[in-house]
Amino acid sequence: MKYEIDESDRRMLDFLRVNGRLTNQELADLIGLSASQCSRRRIALEHAGLILGYHAHLSPEADGHPVMGVIEVRLVNHMTDAETLFQDFVRQEGGIRDALKLTGDYDYLLKVAVLDLPDLSRMIQKLASLRNCVSHLRTSVVLERFKESGVMIESTE
Repeated sequence: MKYEIDESDRRMLDFLRVNGRLTNQELADLIGLSASQCSRRRIALEHAGLILGYHAHLSPEADGHPVMGVIEVRLVNHMTDAETLFQDFVRQEGGIRDALKLTGDYDYLLKVAVLDLPDLSRMIQKLASLRNCVSHLRTSVVLERFKESGVMIESTE
């Protein structure tokens, strides 16, 4: 059954995106509903799979991986074996933070967080060694993060 999002749900989701620690009472005060209504709506949104979870958004330094990179991956072909081999690699590689399947020149975009540049180089070498599935890589090092998950990052400088 598809869940129909109304304006109050949308506002709740927007507030939770910025601060997932808001209590039902705090949400109620922000949205103009009762705390019990906010609780019921939040539970319904969770059960509908529209809220996927709550977590702390750590800085790369906090989780011990201060160097971030973006790797574009083109597969050799789109046969099931190549896709499965690549996805298995992504599943097992702890430094890969996000993996997105794309349209366009590249098949996947990987957001990675590593200890240092030699660590990034090792990850690139591992990817390149998947010769039966990976045909081309393009890597960029992230110089600055200023917005993630739809939220601006406060400057610490």
